[in-house]
Amino acid sequence: MRSPEAPLHAPRATTSSGPAAGPSTAASDLAALGYEQELHRGVGSFSSFAAGFSFVSILTTVFQLFGLGFMLGGAAFFWAWPLVFAGQLLVALNFAQLAARWPISGAIFQWSSRLAGARFGWFTGWTMIIGQILTVAVAAIAVQAVLPSIWNGFQIVGGPGANASVASPAGAANAVVLGLVMLVLTTVVNIVSVRFMARVTSFGVLVEIVGVVVLIAALFVLPHRSPAVVFSTEGSTSTEPYVWAFLASSLMAAYVMVGFDSAGELAEETHNPRRTTPKTIVRALTVSGLGGGLLIIGALVAAPSLTDGKLAAQGLAWVITSTLGDVFGRLLLCCVAVAVFACTLAVQTAGARMVYSMARERALPFHRVLSRVSPRTGTPIAASIVVGVGAGLALAVNIGQSAIFTALSSLCIAMLYLAYLGVTGPLLVERIRTRRTGLPTGVDEDGKPLFTLGRWGIPLNALAVLFQIGMAVNLIWPRPEIYDLTGNSWWLQYSALLFIGGVLLVGWAWSSWRHRAHGPLTLAEVPQTAPTPVDA
Repeated sequence: MRSPEAPLHAPRATTSSGPAAGPSTAASDLAALGYEQELHRGVGSFSSFAAGFSFVSILTTVFQLFGLGFMLGGAAFFWAWPLVFAGQLLVALNFAQLAARWPISGAIFQWSSRLAGARFGWFTGWTMIIGQILTVAVAAIAVQAVLPSIWNGFQIVGGPGANASVASPAGAANAVVLGLVMLVLTTVVNIVSVRFMARVTSFGVLVEIVGVVVLIAALFVLPHRSPAVVFSTEGSTSTEPYVWAFLASSLMAAYVMVGFDSAGELAEETHNPRRTTPKTIVRALTVSGLGGGLLIIGALVAAPSLTDGKLAAQGLAWVITSTLGDVFGRLLLCCVAVAVFACTLAVQTAGARMVYSMARERALPFHRVLSRVSPRTGTPIAASIVVGVGAGLALAVNIGQSAIFTALSSLCIAMLYLAYLGVTGPLLVERIRTRRTGLPTGVDEDGKPLFTLGRWGIPLNALAVLFQIGMAVNLIWPRPEIYDLTGNSWWLQYSALLFIGGVLLVGWAWSSWRHRAHGPLTLAEVPQTAPTPVDA
């Protein structure tokens, strides 16, 4: 690992021999890592799990993109789910080891910086911030797939009788309206207090877990066909060779299984983060992978028809209301609506912590405001508002584009995959460099050895990198069925390449100006090993 230079801003305690015992352990541990305890620690073990699980939010994302995956790949698109889960589990295991070593907010930026240098880490963090802001926007518009199905009065644009599909002009405009309302609510919750945010997220996760269990059971109890349907391509409308259709359909799985790193973003607000965060990162992805897989199979088994076009057009909402009845179906859709809110809240929270972490290193414009933490609420208020406003702008500028939402979904996840690669790639290089001695380790708050992959680190890390490269290429590939549903907008078809190139160009311009004006970016010196718990 490259040795970081002295920290930019003071005061920072960097001489502590270890965290204090008792209630002050977490704050003293953070001081040993080179940072003051400004954020309030109000996140427990379940809330940490909830942060990652609600970001993944299988109810939100499976509901939102099930129709797209089924339309492209037919029933066999299910197999993209276990493939993506296996790849992302490799990433999560590597993240868990880093979370135990460096429990710092802005995890992706911090980990990348300390593995590959501050300049490289800055680009990783910048990519992650933009990806998170777009993900907040995409999560917020998921309400359009749920609320009008609960009550047609939620279809404000065009009236209750208008087409509620986001592929229609009225549905797309209404999605923006409902999404903006959602963003206002999540922003308010985010700035009230850490404890309140954690309680709301935890409640949302409990509702989502109950909803998933009940929904899966109900779908399997009322089958129209056997689970063997996943071995057929029935329902696919693609005219391309099936391998290309299958790769395109994997967007749904790729979109769902991201965000498990959110537990790492909340490390400075989590009790006993070295012990808690690695477990919750892996647990959030594992529970989501199992539940989501069963939910997809259940929907395919219980759908009244796979060939009449309704499953592709209306997705899981149609399966629920047509199979389970209007009243029971709407009750389950209410659980989905709660999950959508919790998901949007969790993504915005993670994005705000990333902005805060980079701002306190003077790595962003207006860093003094963005790095400010309210002493009363313990939250970075300005950072939360910036993420919410940024997501709102991403929605508002697309209010007249009914074809934009699929492209936006793929684009935001592609950026998250690239940011993740900015961590696992340098980590692999570091593992190879230290292959004889292994990565430095330490102990958690209970004095137990930190989570580590041991001798499996290099092969599992290498497989994770290969998977991420392949999936990033797959997500960015300019497919018209993903990026240009109009069929005649070349700029939409190549929007991923154009947008990511533009983001990197803007980032290069800003970082170059900052380097000339203020010198090289430096981070607080962080020891490579975890301090041993001793009395202060």
